[in-house]
Amino acid sequence: MAMALFHFSLLISLLLSSILLSNHSVKCDHGEEDDLYQGINKYRQSLNLTSLTMNDNANCLAEEIADQFKNQPCTNDTGANTVPGTEPQFSNYPDLLNKCHLNISNTRDGSVMPACVPGLVPSLVLANFTQSLYSDSLNDSKYTGIGIGSDDNWIVVVLTTNTPEGSFVPETYNGANLISKIRFIYCLMLLLVGNFFLL
Repeated sequence: MAMALFHFSLLISLLLSSILLSNHSVKCDHGEEDDLYQGINKYRQSLNLTSLTMNDNANCLAEEIADQFKNQPCTNDTGANTVPGTEPQFSNYPDLLNKCHLNISNTRDGSVMPACVPGLVPSLVLANFTQSLYSDSLNDSKYTGIGIGSDDNWIVVVLTTNTPEGSFVPETYNGANLISKIRFIYCLMLLLVGNFFLL
């Protein structure tokens, strides 16, 4: 009986650990991204605009887009369409959205702004956004959120809005995901209880 209780408590511990770990992703610290985030918010505060809040989904897309640029030469002639309301000109853009559980309907009002700065020198990176055509978007009060991704010499800023068309809310953001997790946990609990009585 003691052995059965030990097995049962071990299985419960493993189950709870896997559930907790599946809901928390590991994030790497990117100093250049943090510096840019703080710099952009200071820039907006100097214009009496509200600070942008970090948007994890926009971060995901920014990382995916930065990854697309990493092997390109360091020029700012990226071919990426950065006009709000249009998508960057990547043939696999829908795949990049899918990787972040997004779709075009909730990202179309966002703005994607890639830049290349050798060595990602913080002052030069900030200037590439605040002293260029990108400043028009940074000066726009409709943007409320931000995502930043970098790879090699490339850094990408994605701006979001608080409207449904620019919220970057994942398309799987509904009760179905929660229900499937509950069903999974319920089935595991039944298996564990059944296993307990067999021992």
